[in-house]
Order: sequence, then structure tokens, then C-alpha cells
Amino acid sequence: MKLEKYLNSTTFIDFNSTEVREFVDSCTSEDLNINENMIRLYYKVRDTIRYDTYNVFFEPSFFKASQTIKNGFGFCIPKSILLAAVARCIGVPSRLGFVDVTNHIASEKIIKRMRTNIFVFHSYTDLFLNGKWVKATPAFNKTMCEKFNVEPLDFDGTTDSLFQQFEKNGNKYMEYIHDYGVFDDLPYEKMMGVLKKSYPHLFEEYNEDFHQASHNKS
Repeated sequence: MKLEKYLNSTTFIDFNSTEVREFVDSCTSEDLNINENMIRLYYKVRDTIRYDTYNVFFEPSFFKASQTIKNGFGFCIPKSILLAAVARCIGVPSRLGFVDVTNHIASEKIIKRMRTNIFVFHSYTDLFLNGKWVKATPAFNKTMCEKFNVEPLDFDGTTDSLFQQFEKNGNKYMEYIHDYGVFDDLPYEKMMGVLKKSYPHLFEEYNEDFHQASHNKS
């Protein structure tokens, strides 16, 4: 298996940026092996980058790993891109996976905003560790999981860590309904096509806000 393309710096997985390298240096150690450093990085992405589905921008620059660090927040796609970037920074091949899921316990607030409990193009990161691909999902920080009564996703570097399918009490949480596959960088145009088709109202609102902001500046 050729892994070179999963180690490259790309438009979105810009691990050669100052922001990503400083982020990596802040929690890794030469005294630890690559698995131990990868686990540290997973938790840093999971818990220091706040999960946020309200402050969403659709310009390509918003999805860059370096920009997510600057923002300090992101939803599943920017956080998965950041995890892929920090992995490549320490020599771990990484790729991005995308799925559609039904969220059975989504809050009334988010359902009202999305007009559905189906979240399309939900993202995870695939990491090549110990000779195999391992899935890791850094989206939901610990504080948010506690709020919604689900166990935060842990990562041990050897077994898949995917979206929670059940709450702590056994009720359904996430249900997988479509798999788009894996990619060596964010398929931006494909993502935008799926999002626009699924949530056209969000783009109408976004364009209105953009034009209003431009008008106010003028």
C-alpha cells in the first residue's frame, strides 16, 4: 500500500504551518513513542478545540487546520482535518472519512436550525498506526458529551473510535445511514454540493448575512 499521499501537506491539511507545528510541539515528547504522541494529540484536538455548529463559514480557508487552531472551535469537519494534520506532522499517515448520520438526541435548537436530525458529511479521521488503519473521531469535546449524557469518545491508538451509537442509558444516539469513503484531503466541492442540497436554507441565510455585512461596511 502506497502511503505517501497520506503524508503530504495539502491545501487543507497544512501541517507545515506555524500554527500546526506549535500545536503539536505543545503536547508531544521525544520520550514517547509515536502511538503515545498520537493519543496525546487526539485528546488535545478533542478537548481544546470547542465543538461548534453555529459559527460555521463556507469559505475554503475556514477548513484549513491552521485556521481551526486560530479559531479555537470547529464542527466535525475542521476538527477531523486538524487531527489529520497533526498526525502527518509526526509522521502518521492520515486520511479523512465522511458519513451521513441520524442524530436521535439532537437538541431542539439544532434541529430547528438544521430542519432535520440527519447530519450529512459527518467526518472522522483515519490514522495508519501499527500497520493498520484506525478510525478516530475528535469532534465532540468532553464538556459537550457530559451535557448530552453520552460517553466522550476515547482513543487508544489500536481500536476504532467512532461516533457514539448509544447514550449512557442505552437509547440510540447516532445511526449511520451513508458512507462517502475516505480521501487524502478535504473534497471541498463534493462537500459543498452535499451541504447545499441538504441544507439550502443555511446558505440562503449565510448569503443574506454576507450581503448585509458588506452593505454595513460600505
